[in-house]
Amino acid sequence: MPNEQMSSADRPISSTGRTYHVEMQAGEVANRIVTVGDPQRARTMAKHLDQILFERTSHRGFLTITGIYRGLPLSIVAIGMGAPMMDFFVREARMVVRGPLTIVRFGSCGSICNATIGDVIAATGAFAITRNFAYFDNAPRVGQPYDLSPAVDADPRLTSALTARLDAALGASHVYRGQVGNADSFYGSQGRPASDFYDANHDLIPRVHRVFPDAVALEMESHMLFHLARSSTGSENAHLPSIRAACALMVYADRSGNVFISPEISKRLSQLSATAVFDALVDDMPSQDGLHPAAGSVWETALSPAQKLS
Repeated sequence: MPNEQMSSADRPISSTGRTYHVEMQAGEVANRIVTVGDPQRARTMAKHLDQILFERTSHRGFLTITGIYRGLPLSIVAIGMGAPMMDFFVREARMVVRGPLTIVRFGSCGSICNATIGDVIAATGAFAITRNFAYFDNAPRVGQPYDLSPAVDADPRLTSALTARLDAALGASHVYRGQVGNADSFYGSQGRPASDFYDANHDLIPRVHRVFPDAVALEMESHMLFHLARSSTGSENAHLPSIRAACALMVYADRSGNVFISPEISKRLSQLSATAVFDALVDDMPSQDGLHPAAGSVWETALSPAQKLS
């Protein structure tokens, strides 16, 4: 349950300025953010920060870690799984962080291409896969059992920085690129067969390939991230997006080979990729100029005098 009284039902923020779900407050979250699903992955990646300044777990299970990397503030936020959790995180981060946001999702996926366990996929864009309830709840059937949305592109500049760093860290032969499908569930909407539910998904992955020939993976969050980034506005530049986003996904499930990742490979991939993801964020946004002010923030005393003034 929440620990503080919220001031509004439409925009629930406490009297101390803390958001409802993620429990973020201004000055606790940086403009450069890595978002992951698994809190253990967040802690593993945080070991590669130069300094950890702040950590908080919300009553909804969101974990925020903020520290310093290459002299600049950077946050890692673990959100759990699914598009609604991504929605809570992105919107609440936008509420409390001044200046532009750059967000990299570093998550996991099921490969529907030649990428296999131990490889990483950089998303060039993402589309949504949603269960069409009308198909299942009506007779005769209405439409397709699963709806596929148009794709939304990742930010090209941030994605270029991310793939360059991943190529260097993992080897270019282990980094794949393409569109990813953002399913609304782990099971039915990703084409996993089940005998205990009627999912009508036997043709889902072939259909995905017919509609999106460059589709390479299925997961659950990236389309929402890219959609919100495209939909974001800034108070000073209302006609321009105030959020730019990219995504890198570790292949946890090789769907064609029916192989799942081991805990050892997962941990090694997270460790190898952590600094690549951090470096991409800093390469893309190399100074504090125009970002959230240092005064009153958790990174105020950790910045160089020059960065405080930028």
